[in-house]
Amino acid sequence: MDTSGNWRNSSYSGPGDGDSCVEIAHSPTRIAIRDSKIPTRATLTFPTTAFAPFLEVLKESARGL
Repeated sequence: MDTSGNWRNSSYSGPGDGDSCVEIAHSPTRIAIRDSKIPTRATLTFPTTAFAPFLEVLKESARGL
């Protein structure tokens, strides 16, 4: 997946938090996420159909904390 120049910050990044968030890039078939603090490290990629279920699991996990 070619993501060069296609990254954008999370919509939850506000003033002061813009360097401490996740970034997302997408293509017609894949979605990629990375840590904006260390963008050259690992990137997670998902088929577009798997991304929404992944987010739901994260939300459920956060509620259980």
